[in-house]
Amino acid sequence: MAVSPVNSKAYYHARSISLPSRPHPLIPEFEEHLCRLRASEAASSSSSTSLKLSGLTDLHDCVDNLLLLPFTQQTLAQCCHEQWVDELLDGSLRLLDICGMAKDALLQTREGAQELQSSMRRKRGRENGISSEIEKYLTSRKKVKKAIHKALRSLKGMKNECRFAALNKDPETLSMVTMLREVETITLTVLEALLSSITGATAGSKQRGWSLVSKLMQHNRVACDEAEAEQSEFEKVDNTLCTLLGNKNKSVNVVHVDNVHNEVSKLESSIQDLEEGIEFLSRRLIKTRVSLLNILSH
Repeated sequence: MAVSPVNSKAYYHARSISLPSRPHPLIPEFEEHLCRLRASEAASSSSSTSLKLSGLTDLHDCVDNLLLLPFTQQTLAQCCHEQWVDELLDGSLRLLDICGMAKDALLQTREGAQELQSSMRRKRGRENGISSEIEKYLTSRKKVKKAIHKALRSLKGMKNECRFAALNKDPETLSMVTMLREVETITLTVLEALLSSITGATAGSKQRGWSLVSKLMQHNRVACDEAEAEQSEFEKVDNTLCTLLGNKNKSVNVVHVDNVHNEVSKLESSIQDLEEGIEFLSRRLIKTRVSLLNILSH
């Protein structure tokens, strides 16, 4: 059931007392964005994560518009010294910190992928010489994953702590606070999905990895099944490179290198989409935080 974040009468300015009250147009828009994000939580591919980031940006745009409404500003201004306001501001900083972590992880992976691509082009015709470059990339990925796993543990703790102070407020204020809390919670969930996607931690990844690479090592590849389609590009590249490196008894030929090129190119494209998405989201988070601080300072 969708949350009704703001009482309809508080936001509706009737032109005639004979007209029935109705919610402000931003309210159903907010509910629609929130429901879409909740419905997409099960998806784990890189493309689905990009869509989640886009949807999250739209949700924050809606919140920014709600913060422009007089009732919202009046309510926040009156509550500026209360604990729940401080909790929301602290939460906004946590979200920005997580975005920064995601940006760093994406940048490091993208730079590693670009360097791997460049090395394979330089060493074309000497395919067996790319093992050291693959090892270098995978070592870099291990560092990224280690940092993200640490951040994910911290993030789970933050979600558990995201209880907020108990409120004894009028329905309008309570609805508005509920809205802001819902936004923080769903934002944490999407960012957690993003970080997990970067590590390649999707359900059943170990079982699917060997299946994917066995197809890569064959010259005549068949279409990936539904389970493989859910893999993130990060996971596909990691599994492919690990298995190529582990096949000591098989030489790495031109076909294998070309397949790696294709997989890494897809990864780079995916990273670009995610970087754009996290950048747009970061800007919205900063805008929302500035709006809150401006309202509270007046």
